[in-house]
Amino acid sequence: MPGKVKPKIKFGDRVLIIAGKDKGQEGRVIKVDPKRMTILVEGLTKDKQGHAPPLNAVTKHRKARGPQEQGEKVRIPAPLHISKVMLIDPESEKPSRVGRRIENGKIVRYAKSTGKTIHSE
Repeated sequence: MPGKVKPKIKFGDRVLIIAGKDKGQEGRVIKVDPKRMTILVEGLTKDKQGHAPPLNAVTKHRKARGPQEQGEKVRIPAPLHISKVMLIDPESEKPSRVGRRIENGKIVRYAKSTGKTIHSE
């Protein structure tokens, strides 16, 4: 097996979903799984309780766990493959592919559309 591939998307990045049922929506990365090359994305808008809705969500039916508790439908985010999202360049606010290069002895990410370095938040 060849060497490991490091994901170019990181926690907290703003991304645009380019494939799947939520195609065209923007969100923020809340979890990255480098082993499976998947991410979890939440929406940028908040609901009344202050929670961001999950993107690529699936509905789970949760059984009642006690006599006083009721069963419910819960929406949870499903993993999305990294190839199905594009990073939104913080400077130009447009989706861009991501590359890596060495600057001052450190490996940094850069937006291929503009060539500018992407600084992590």
